[in-house]
Amino acid sequence: MHLRPLHWLFTGGQLAVAVAMALAVALVFHCARSDQARPIRQAARSGAATSGPAELVAAEAGVAPNPTGSGAASSAGAPSARGQPQGPVPATSEKPPVKQAPEEKPLTWERPRFQERKAERLRMVAGQIEARGVKDGAVVEAMREVPRHRFVPDNRQGAAYADGPQPIGYGQTISQPYVVALMTELLNLKPGDRVLEIGTGSGYQAAVLSELTPCVYTVEILPELAQQAADRLRKLGYKTVETRQSDGYYGWKEHAPFDAIIVTAAAGHVPPPLIEQLKPGGRIVVPIGGVYETQDLVVVTKDMDGRLRTRSVLPVTFVPMTGEVQKEK
Repeated sequence: MHLRPLHWLFTGGQLAVAVAMALAVALVFHCARSDQARPIRQAARSGAATSGPAELVAAEAGVAPNPTGSGAASSAGAPSARGQPQGPVPATSEKPPVKQAPEEKPLTWERPRFQERKAERLRMVAGQIEARGVKDGAVVEAMREVPRHRFVPDNRQGAAYADGPQPIGYGQTISQPYVVALMTELLNLKPGDRVLEIGTGSGYQAAVLSELTPCVYTVEILPELAQQAADRLRKLGYKTVETRQSDGYYGWKEHAPFDAIIVTAAAGHVPPPLIEQLKPGGRIVVPIGGVYETQDLVVVTKDMDGRLRTRSVLPVTFVPMTGEVQKEK
């Protein structure tokens, strides 16, 4: 049977429509997932006219390209768009569909909310934290939500949101709000990251961390502070924070490796166990320097080969780290 060239089958308007359809089909084949492309391949096998680059259409339809270069491909005896049989074609084989990985659901966990003194927290964040350049939205929101006044002694309640550190007893302090926010931002936490805090203190920093990830582990060397912080966090509803009374020099090996480690007391160097317990790609934020002098807030990053890189962020003043680290002098 004599077959006319394909362009004889269309009027001018029909040809324009066919070309547009061909481009759309090509984009679908190129971008769509396999489960979306199956109906198009089925249409090609049932004889629906498909125009476009011959190799692309033929490959997706499971047939060899038309040697005439007309771009038409259909199964034996099936009518084309004009009802013309196109003749036999080689047998086709259906490719198995590609399984799509299920979409991951956002990680959720319980975080307590407090309305008392909320206006003071909002002013604290605007004037002390955002104004100084902290931009991470999750960190900013955490500082708005955690009730700082619940983590200071009763006789310091009035100054809880002041721009500075506050004493919490036993020679320790709760850090300045800006420093808490900055150190948290430098950790670059994502939901699900495992973070270790050395120096629980009152528990405030741990509560802020738990707003960003539910996997928070915190160690305090002073038994009195460790017990008070554990009771306070539990009472306030920060159920995802795990506390321990021990020397932070040794970290918390049972829960290692960690994506991030934050040290809230100054040391002359980073304790080696903390470096060992840090994941490749992780980071440690720690004040480095001696007692009774200005220290440097340092970010230590471990690359995928285990090599360390450090950078200094700004001068700070922290209480000294005690325990084993002092014996190394």
